[in-house]
Amino acid sequence: MTSTQLPSSPLSDAPLPGEKVRGSESGRPIMALFDLLGRRWTMRILWELNQNNCTFRELQQSCGKISPTVLNQRLKDLREVALVIAVDKQGYQLTETGKSLMLHIEPMRDWAQDWADQLKHK
Repeated sequence: MTSTQLPSSPLSDAPLPGEKVRGSESGRPIMALFDLLGRRWTMRILWELNQNNCTFRELQQSCGKISPTVLNQRLKDLREVALVIAVDKQGYQLTETGKSLMLHIEPMRDWAQDWADQLKHK
């Protein structure tokens, strides 16, 4: 396994580049990313961790109605794909790869606001 490959775990259904994912059998990394980010609560968890490190309880509170089971599964998936790590006594934080992803997602906020404004004036 090279340093860029991620281990595949039969116990998790985290989408991984090079594997079939929801909506695509191509194995393209972008399709794995879309699958991961499209899962319920994933973006919210990443967004919260982009602001600050959070404990499980803090994430649960900031995400509102997320169940502990779903939060556990999403954190497990995000750890498996190396976007989040668990830090003793600090809870969870983004990895450097997770921070890099959020830097790429951030400009979409401005695009989304422009889009919303265009739709209002349509």
